[in-house]
Amino acid sequence: MKLLEVTIKPRTGFGTPLKGDTVFGHFCWQAAHDPELLNGGLDRWISCYEEKPFAVFSTAFPKLNQKGHRRYALKRPDLPLARLFPAAAGGKRELMRRRKENAGKKWLLVPATLDISLAETNFVSDAELLDMAFGEAADDTKRAIRGKGRRSYITADVRPHNTINRMTMTTGEGRFAPYEANLLHYFPETELALFVLYDEDAVDADRIRSGLQRIGSFGFGRDASTGSGRFDLADCTERELPAADSGNARYALAPVLPGEGPCGDLFFTPFTRFGRHGDLMATASNPFKNPVIMADEGAVFIRDENQSWDKPYLGRPATGVSISQPQAVVQGYAPILPFKLEI
Repeated sequence: MKLLEVTIKPRTGFGTPLKGDTVFGHFCWQAAHDPELLNGGLDRWISCYEEKPFAVFSTAFPKLNQKGHRRYALKRPDLPLARLFPAAAGGKRELMRRRKENAGKKWLLVPATLDISLAETNFVSDAELLDMAFGEAADDTKRAIRGKGRRSYITADVRPHNTINRMTMTTGEGRFAPYEANLLHYFPETELALFVLYDEDAVDADRIRSGLQRIGSFGFGRDASTGSGRFDLADCTERELPAADSGNARYALAPVLPGEGPCGDLFFTPFTRFGRHGDLMATASNPFKNPVIMADEGAVFIRDENQSWDKPYLGRPATGVSISQPQAVVQGYAPILPFKLEI
């Protein structure tokens, strides 16, 4: 497989986070409408996805460029804080202060080489990430947001909604039922890095870009029909695959469903995907999929002595998730970054 880095530039808020399994679902719908997107069509590659994935998408992560040095802000690995930060010297008060401070460092900065180092200086809080992004912003952007009290790199914006009858352009008698929905907004001028593993027998980099470009034009995730989930694409760069046999641990770049067979220690945060069909199936009699419990991005796999890691991804797909569309699958694979963890 080959590794492609796609740079995404958000244009609106997002009703659905840009996680790998959801990006995969959107790309499959693009392939369903455009048979030329995958060699042989979508049905051929979905039928063998469990044995040979044609594409594996990562979650989208912030991409920084400080003084010419490119870095990525990944979610902090789901390891115990004691494994990530050295013990604080001093009394109980200092210990609790340091523990609270370290718990707020939710981002891990990784250089352009994608080499993970768990040095304490590479962990930053949301406020520190915001300061880095502010330092990179254009002067006009700084003036526009200065004084607004923004304290987070990603903010949630509450939007009021109501159901409208498009024939009468009213809610209808006795039907006024307002509700609120959250939209996630990135810091202005944010660039996100999306890593895509793809099989050259199925697709190429140009068609990956074409599919993602259409997703950004039409909208991604919830509330796309009302203008949410829009983004543009910038650079698409071929990257070298990380050495599969290096290090003794793996960092998952997307929600992952651990495979069967020998497995060493696994540290993760559970993530439940309450999926539903999109596109044409969104209006089907049963648009909902069965829930799938996965390990969220940031999960750390530690090699077992009987385990062989010879692929640039881990996991397995979830099948049988839909009654209305039995052939549907959920991407349970995740691209991985190998690194050295002190045991």
